[in-house]
Amino acid sequence: MQDNATEVTAAGIARLAGVGRAAVSNWRRRHADFPKPVGGTETSPAFALAEVESWLRKQGKLAEVPLRERVWQQLVGHPEGPVTALVYAGCALLLIHERPTVWLDVSAGSDERMAAMLPGALEQVLVPRFGAVGGRGVHRGREGSAAAAVNTPNTHAAGNAPSAPSAVNTPSAVNTPADPTTSPAPVNTAPTVHTPSAANPAPVPTPTPTATPTPTPTATPTPTPAVHTPTGPQLLPSAPLLRGTAELAAELGARQAFEFLLGRHLDANPRQYTLTPTELARLMAELAESAGPAATALDPACGTGALLRAVTPRPGQELYAQDNAPDLAALTALRLALRAQVTVRGTAGDTLRADAYPALRADVVLCHPPFNERNWGHDELAYDPRWEYGFPARNESELAWVQHALARLKDGGTAVLLMPPAAASRRSGRRIRADLLRRGALKAVVALPIGAAPPYNIPLHLWVLRRPERAAAQPEVLLVDTGRFATEGRGGPDWQAVRGAVLDAWKAFDRAGRLDDEPGLARSVPVIELLDDDVDLAPARHLPPATAADGADELTAVRERLGETLRLTADLTPPPVDHVADSARPTRWPLTTIGELARGGALVMRTGGNGGHARVPVLTDHDVLAGTAPSGILPESDEVAVLTEPGDVVVPVLGGGSMARVIDATTAGAALGRSLVLLRPDPGALDPWFLAGFLRGTANNRQASSYASTATRLDVRRLQLPRLPLDEQRRYGARFRALEDFERALRQAGRLGEQLVRGMYDGLTDGTVTPD
Repeated sequence: MQDNATEVTAAGIARLAGVGRAAVSNWRRRHADFPKPVGGTETSPAFALAEVESWLRKQGKLAEVPLRERVWQQLVGHPEGPVTALVYAGCALLLIHERPTVWLDVSAGSDERMAAMLPGALEQVLVPRFGAVGGRGVHRGREGSAAAAVNTPNTHAAGNAPSAPSAVNTPSAVNTPADPTTSPAPVNTAPTVHTPSAANPAPVPTPTPTATPTPTPTATPTPTPAVHTPTGPQLLPSAPLLRGTAELAAELGARQAFEFLLGRHLDANPRQYTLTPTELARLMAELAESAGPAATALDPACGTGALLRAVTPRPGQELYAQDNAPDLAALTALRLALRAQVTVRGTAGDTLRADAYPALRADVVLCHPPFNERNWGHDELAYDPRWEYGFPARNESELAWVQHALARLKDGGTAVLLMPPAAASRRSGRRIRADLLRRGALKAVVALPIGAAPPYNIPLHLWVLRRPERAAAQPEVLLVDTGRFATEGRGGPDWQAVRGAVLDAWKAFDRAGRLDDEPGLARSVPVIELLDDDVDLAPARHLPPATAADGADELTAVRERLGETLRLTADLTPPPVDHVADSARPTRWPLTTIGELARGGALVMRTGGNGGHARVPVLTDHDVLAGTAPSGILPESDEVAVLTEPGDVVVPVLGGGSMARVIDATTAGAALGRSLVLLRPDPGALDPWFLAGFLRGTANNRQASSYASTATRLDVRRLQLPRLPLDEQRRYGARFRALEDFERALRQAGRLGEQLVRGMYDGLTDGTVTPD
């Protein structure tokens, strides 16, 4: 069966053929047999992928298209949408992973035969891995519906009213204990999106019936699995995608293939998902598991599963997850099932309004809840038994999540939640914060550096909570401020320093119940000191300032470095210009383009990746523009990243700036980030500094740029370069290199100057520096 239902845009055709969009436009004009549009609009037509591939193959332009790009185009052009296509692909990959011989039998023969046999084969895998709800097993998808309940929008991201819960997965294909809870829930791996949900702890003071209207009784929806077995008619249009996915699994492995496709989907739709960075998820899991790996772990707002993915695996482990977005529940469940042989239970539903696990008592709860939700169920849940520490105000949804997490813990269990800083000081939450402190449930508040997680412009907090086993005689709470570890790049803070400071302070406090003061960093505060009218838990307001000696020494060092840098800047200042070209008749050279040089073999072009190994530093477009060290993190996958080498030239393609950076020893070996193009010149034909210098010309960038309503994009292939002998190139290259050194010194002087000024203001105002 031809995959004519799968569509591809002109930009997708350009990626398939490895050319620019202008080339695709030329093909449409010059070749009468070029496929006709089958959809889209007049200005942005869509074409049948199968017809395009056939035409490109006949023209000899498809031979070098990477398998990954072909499968990705099939996925994004799927008639039911990329999320449904991802679920179908994930189901097939799980079958390939669990029962490869069954897949080989099913996939032999025609597409029609495969579509007819595949539902039965999938059910043999999905039911054992995800179990049954109410004894009914994994559901068959309804005719014409999405295969994994993926057609309901994410209410947190889209702002819709929360949907009713629909249960999800259960145990893995291994022998696993029966679920003590009412229904199973999705799982967890990469970055995370968050949506509201409901739960259940112990009673709390509640308003009188006159103050809070009694909610209208509503029927509890019947739970349904997050992953449904698709039907044959649903799978038939997906046959080419599933076969391509199987080829990808043969190349990368089933888990890595799914991680690649999911990671690229998340990267292509950044505004639809709120992701929890991998390093932050790791820190949260390590705080929760400081006593050892958890046997049971819950994430009640699991999103894409980053937090549960960070939990240390152990035999017999059970992972529970719930999310308001059915698409995330399905994708997370498949992701975790492919990752490890643990019990995975996943549910789609509103956790706060309809908790899927009211009887669960977990060792660990990890949660990145939605922030500032007003429609979290305040009116319906006034008498909910979870409000053991007080009924949250309408604008205190985060405190509802805190109490839900405590209600799902066993005695002595630990919860770690990512919280907005306002939750530590809003007056409307002071009574609940006071009760959390008095009863010993809140153990630590950690202020993270700016840029640790979205929203990146504020310093978020981590709250570490423990369900009390017994009341402490003189309880203390740990306060930590890691703001000093913020960095200038967009790759987040210095996570190694953050992790070391937080874990060292937490482990020492957890052992002894108190911590000696670490000025400017950490302190354990007696609870009685915090129980004032505000109950303000912001760490910065309670930590002693850094010692005067430390502040003075640091400022002296900054001043010395600034003096050295200013002297270097003076030495590097370009000399007077003695020879100026006639302004009426500037120098004209014969020109070539980057595209022509690439076709002639004088250089190689590579584009930034969409994934890579988590431990590889990533050179981002911000790093190139700011001249800083690699600071980024790519979505974790086993995709082979493009690594930089000395002499490469890296060019940002977004933003409209004129910038090109030559890779040196300090940036070599980094992975190439998104929105970057790497040029690797042949040393015998092109000097890299000559290349980078001419690519920075303002007029050159203007003629090679295209403009949208809100953005500018650079077509690197259209950038021009003069045809000069190699010796002449090196003469220009030496001058461009000297300008780069001067520019770097200016940047460093500016950074040091700002640091010195800020340090002086801080020192004079906090008493560590005297006016003398």
